[in-house]
Amino acid sequence: MKLYYFSEMPHHEYPDAEGDKYPSLRLAFPNTFFSPEIAQRNYQRYLDEYDAADQAGFDGLMINEHHSTPSCVNVSANMTAGILARTTRNAKLLILGNILPIQDNPVQMAEQVAMADLISGGRVLSGFVRGVGVESWWANSNPVHNRERFEECHDLIIKCWTTPGPFRWEGRHYHFRHVNPWCLPLQKPHPPIWVPGTASPETAVWAGRMGYTYVPFLVSFEVARELFDFYRQGAAEAGRTVTEDKLGFLICAVTADTKARALEAGRHFVWRMGARRGGGPLRAGAPRARHRPPAARGPGVAHGPRDDHALHRADGEERDPGYGADLSAGG
Repeated sequence: MKLYYFSEMPHHEYPDAEGDKYPSLRLAFPNTFFSPEIAQRNYQRYLDEYDAADQAGFDGLMINEHHSTPSCVNVSANMTAGILARTTRNAKLLILGNILPIQDNPVQMAEQVAMADLISGGRVLSGFVRGVGVESWWANSNPVHNRERFEECHDLIIKCWTTPGPFRWEGRHYHFRHVNPWCLPLQKPHPPIWVPGTASPETAVWAGRMGYTYVPFLVSFEVARELFDFYRQGAAEAGRTVTEDKLGFLICAVTADTKARALEAGRHFVWRMGARRGGGPLRAGAPRARHRPPAARGPGVAHGPRDDHALHRADGEERDPGYGADLSAGG
């Protein structure tokens, strides 16, 4: 098993009472509570923590992005990957990921991922995601075409990495008269591709057909097993053998100086995450609106100093209990 470190890079320094006034922190929470001075310090802290995870021996560093929310102010996974490609030495850089349906220029995305792969010496794992619904609102993108745009964007990126240019692309959603990227990945034929999922059997089947690594996010073990079965179904249809390195799982983790403090902090973390889809049998084409209580949202762990490998700053500065996630993958 391989372990990956992950942080949402939240901007959490705002009054809880103000957040309570809004139905969601995504989209609607005013950015008047954003502090550039605090954000500057936070970005330095989060990047330092990724560097520390690399030095501590984590197999990989997972990076994601979201928009219009204080819960994640990493607004460019590729930019962060480029930074970590230069400052880290050993860990894989898992971009999980680039939100393909809302992208207007897949060619530029192919160049950005390739550049990070080159700077890192071939350590990039390229994750492609469909994105949560609010990302379509943020990008003013029609959600009706989400899956179509995801697959076409994916196809064009792969062609950029594997087909000599120049060539022309005329699809349903993307049109490029001239495609000739002069920045190609170090890894051949391209960086390994990962795909996450929460409750979409179709995505699991598609990832299985393509032979990509598949990772259920924020679901129960029960739902994850069902999604893995759909993945195996897709792999079987394509005549592929599913190996351990093709399956991963996300576990939310809370660390503190004692287990009691970690458990207390974890209760607030579960409350903050809120209800999420999950539970009940999954089937292709089924409605996705299955809600469960917050505590059943997905597996989580709380750790004291003897329960987990702690990350410490070199200067020994005392830190508040922090939230993070461990992404485990077979292999």
